[in-house]
Order: sequence, then C-alpha cells, then structure tokens
Amino acid sequence: QVQLVESGGGLVQPGGSLRVSCAASGGTFSRIAMGWFRQAPGKGREFVAGISWRGVTTHYADSMKGRFTISRDNAKNTVYLEMNSLKAEDTAVYYCAAYVGTYGYRPTPSDYHYWGQGTQVTVSS
Repeated sequence: QVQLVESGGGLVQPGGSLRVSCAASGGTFSRIAMGWFRQAPGKGREFVAGISWRGVTTHYADSMKGRFTISRDNAKNTVYLEMNSLKAEDTAVYYCAAYVGTYGYRPTPSDYHYWGQGTQVTVSS
C-alpha cells in the first residue's frame, strides 16, 4: 500500500510561481509511476503531468506545457510540480497520484491506484 502526502500549496499572485511536493511511503518508490491532477470547484479531475519511474519520460496537459515541470527524487521518495506563470484558472486542489506498472501517457484518473489528499493552490491578487 502506497501513501501519498502533498504539501506546498497556498496563495500566489497571477504570474507567480509555486512548487508543490508529494512524499510517498509504503512502496518501492523507484518502481512507481507518478502523476499530478487538479480539480477546480464544479469541475472534474484534470490531468496535469506524469513522470516515469526514473524521471526520464514526462507528459503534460497541453495547457501546462512550458509553464509546469514535473520531477522526482527517488532518494527522497518525492515528486514535485513546479508551476510558473500562474493564472487565475490554475486555481484548484492539486492531487498527487501513483500507479504500479509500465509508465505511459495515462491522463485518466481511474488508471491510478493511489491518491493523496490534495493541496489547495489559489492564484489571486
């Protein structure tokens, strides 16, 4: 059983930057593919980015390409999401997710076996 705990959310001004983190425990982190999703009020859960076991391969939703960067540190069992040029529409609860299996582009929430509790990111002046 893998446990995921997000941190680093908060309030940031439009155009600003923020990094959220997800600490994993209870599994072999280096063999777990990771992803970030987000959910805004009244909307469904949206894929943000995914990263392979060793961090070599990544995928991003089109609206995040060039602004968001996903990375991982397997020595720390942690995955990160660096967010730049933030916009009001980026306001959402950001969730860390994980699955055990061969990495691939998996934008569907049901493909993931484990989820964190989420961290709120609010972009507002």
